[in-house]
Amino acid sequence: MVVNDYACPQVERSALESIVGTPPGPSSLLQKLPFLSARTMTEILLTLISAALINNLVLQWPLAVDPLLAGQRRQVHALGIATTCLMLVVGMLGYALYQWMLVPLQLTPLRLFVFLPLSVLLISPLLKLLARLFSTLPFEGLWPLLLGNAGVLGVALLNAQEDKGFFHATALSLGAGLGFWLVLSLFTDLRERTADNDVPLPFRGLPIDLIGAGLIAVAFLGFSGLIKT
Repeated sequence: MVVNDYACPQVERSALESIVGTPPGPSSLLQKLPFLSARTMTEILLTLISAALINNLVLQWPLAVDPLLAGQRRQVHALGIATTCLMLVVGMLGYALYQWMLVPLQLTPLRLFVFLPLSVLLISPLLKLLARLFSTLPFEGLWPLLLGNAGVLGVALLNAQEDKGFFHATALSLGAGLGFWLVLSLFTDLRERTADNDVPLPFRGLPIDLIGAGLIAVAFLGFSGLIKT
């Protein structure tokens, strides 16, 4: 009697599958992952667009007006990149600390005392890292502007309040940072246009800047019908 050696592994495999079942393929594994579903990805994308255009932190929630008014032309993109990265990191880490440390220990009323030091301590390392990655952009002198940006703390508090998952918090943080960067660029261009015009004396300086910010907010109202709930 001749025994085929190559048939033994197949026999053992069929016997093992009859006991424990057929192992799931790659397609079935992807279907079981909830964060890869089309509905979840759509919600994340809508959250990103909504935070950047519709529920803008600067225009809808005036939380980052001070850096907007104090920013300079040469530091527009440096401030936008730094603010976006800071909001993203603080939003992700703040949500993780809130869900995996404060909630299990029932210390949720102390979330402000966790988010505030977190947003302050990450500014200096983040600016050093961005200065190495983007050596052509001027990141010096941005520490006070990032420290006075209440939108960073607001993003962390919104993520903790809504509690819709880690990926929703990431999309909200990234969208808020990109929305700030967009408004900062538009507002800086508007300030340059008004600087060359003959503005009446009572409206020069801060008054015309606030009027320009209000006009940008009115223009962003056109995005309110972009996403229907």
